[in-house]
Amino acid sequence: MLRRNRPPLGSLFYFLSMVMLGLYFTFAAVQGDYGLFKRVEMKAEADILQAELETLRAEVLDMENLTMRLSDNFLDLDLLDQQARDVLGLIRADEIVIR
Repeated sequence: MLRRNRPPLGSLFYFLSMVMLGLYFTFAAVQGDYGLFKRVEMKAEADILQAELETLRAEVLDMENLTMRLSDNFLDLDLLDQQARDVLGLIRADEIVIR
């Protein structure tokens, strides 16, 4: 009787399916919705948004300072004069406007 020495197809399919499954999970870990590339992208976006938040906080502090300087409790006459000139277009009687 003649016996052939060939690997069984079941183990070959099992090995190939495990390799394919490993490749799929590797791909998903790198480029999936929760993968490494997405994490780096989200970190960069978070850094940009953090910088924008700091800029907005500085603008809010400036606005609060100007509001406080124009309040009834603390009136900055120079700032009031500047705002009247900018908003209303007023000038003093002793000034000359050159256009």
